[in-house]
Amino acid sequence: MSAGGSKKAIVAAFLANLGIAVAKFIAFLFTGSSSMLAESVHSLADTGNQGLLMLGGKRAQREATPLHPFGYGRERYFWAFVVAIILFTLGALFAIYEGIEKVAHAHEHELEAPGWAIGTLLVAIVLEGLSFRTALHEAEAARGKASIRQFIRHTRSPELPVVILEDLGALVGLVLALTAVGLAIVTGNPVWDGIGTLCIGTLLFAIALILATEMKSLLIGESATPEVEGRIRDAIEGSDHAKGLIHLRTEHLGPEELLVVAKVEFPEEMRMRDLATAVDQVEVDIRAAVPEAWMLFIEPDIRRAPLSAD
Repeated sequence: MSAGGSKKAIVAAFLANLGIAVAKFIAFLFTGSSSMLAESVHSLADTGNQGLLMLGGKRAQREATPLHPFGYGRERYFWAFVVAIILFTLGALFAIYEGIEKVAHAHEHELEAPGWAIGTLLVAIVLEGLSFRTALHEAEAARGKASIRQFIRHTRSPELPVVILEDLGALVGLVLALTAVGLAIVTGNPVWDGIGTLCIGTLLFAIALILATEMKSLLIGESATPEVEGRIRDAIEGSDHAKGLIHLRTEHLGPEELLVVAKVEFPEEMRMRDLATAVDQVEVDIRAAVPEAWMLFIEPDIRRAPLSAD
């Protein structure tokens, strides 16, 4: 997945969420709906989250330094993890608190001007749907035949999974809010508004948990996908300058920065200069197959028979 594709999805989500947050808050002022307040805070948090993702992408582009010799690619993972925490604290906890308060004191929170709430929610659903469609479109090239669930679970890039889950959560949350407001209008019982807010908070909690788990795994360090490792193996095994691969380890330093450590067998009769040239050529072969193999460490070795159990 290209960084450009991620940026386009982030910008689309940022603009959509900013407009929606303002519209929802205005609707809350007119209606007093706790579902609208929870949704406005949700959209405001999402807007800030997109800003943090853009900040992470910018900071990740810094040049490597003696203190950080492998660069700053993991900044993107860190800020995506921060997004998950913000979604939990500002989104889920606030909505759950607001929902409990509304259910406990429903008689004090009569729904006013429901037309504002319904109109705002319908417009928000359209805008979020457009943002969600943009995110799915940008993810198509990266996920190939994989499902959305598989893509979120296995991708090594943080931005699109965050945007996809946020937009999906926003769409479901809007439907929940619309249903809650509708039930409150039909039944005349504002407790439904509080129940809808609780459902939104629970939804945001689940999304935050999924994001935090995935981003934590990336932040700690994940290997390349089996498909990418297979291309590296084929490049080494198919090289005219090496006899074969003995051992391979990979780790993502960032979405497009891959660390490759390989123990490679070379002909034993090689002189040092010829061996150095062969190692360089193997690196060229690996980078031709996997351009994101940013940092390579090739150790020449001799394949040895396994030690006897005796």
